[in-house]
Amino acid sequence: MASFDIDTTRRNKEPRPLSRAEKERLDEFVDAIHYSSRYSDDTYEYRHVQLPKQMLKAIPKEYFDGSRGTLKLLWEEEWRALGITQSLGWEHYEVHEPEPHILLFKRPIDFQPPMH
Repeated sequence: MASFDIDTTRRNKEPRPLSRAEKERLDEFVDAIHYSSRYSDDTYEYRHVQLPKQMLKAIPKEYFDGSRGTLKLLWEEEWRALGITQSLGWEHYEVHEPEPHILLFKRPIDFQPPMH
């Protein structure tokens, strides 16, 4: 799997699943998640995902980086649990610190999902 140059120290050591109650609290926000159009450079395609600001209050504290006051870089299992839906291959690589509800994603421009 590609490294994506992601600072893994900004992630939980392993994905932290949501409890049923946490998932139910987040479900009300799912329809308000906004997905940008894709844009790219020579290596990656990118998109940003804008969460409703109120949603941040419902996300478990273990998903946050206390020193930055933003979300940690989320594992795919974590961002999908929040209700973010996008095709395979996307990696959460950065949080837009001035607007911590905006998550930045990238994947290789020639990404092909694995064949089963």
